[in-house]
Amino acid sequence: MTSENVAEPEAVEPSKRVPEKAVDDQLIDELVGRAQAEGLQLTGEGGLLQQLTKRLLESALDGEITDHLGYDKHDPAGKNGGNSRNGKRSKTVLTDVGPVEITVPRDRD
Repeated sequence: MTSENVAEPEAVEPSKRVPEKAVDDQLIDELVGRAQAEGLQLTGEGGLLQQLTKRLLESALDGEITDHLGYDKHDPAGKNGGNSRNGKRSKTVLTDVGPVEITVPRDRD
C-alpha cells in the first residue's frame, strides 16, 4: 500500500481571489475598434468607458428591481400584484470614469 501526499487546496479570502474573465477579449477588441473607427474617445465625457459603465449600472439596477418585484418587465404575473414598476428617474453617479447619468427604475412601494 502506498500513501500519496495530496495537498488540500488553501482557502483564499474572497477579497484576494482573482476573478475570472467576465468579458471576452475578442468582444473588448471589437468595442475598442468600433469606438476608434467612429472617432469615439475611450475615456472622458461621453467616451466608451463612460457608456459601458452607464449600461452596466442600468442593467444591474433593472435586474435588481426584477428580483425585488419577483417578475420580469411586462410579465402578466405582475399585473394587479400589489407592488409594480413605476417608471424611472435620472440620477448622476460619480464613478472612477467620471460622472455618469443613469436612469434608475422605481417601484410603487
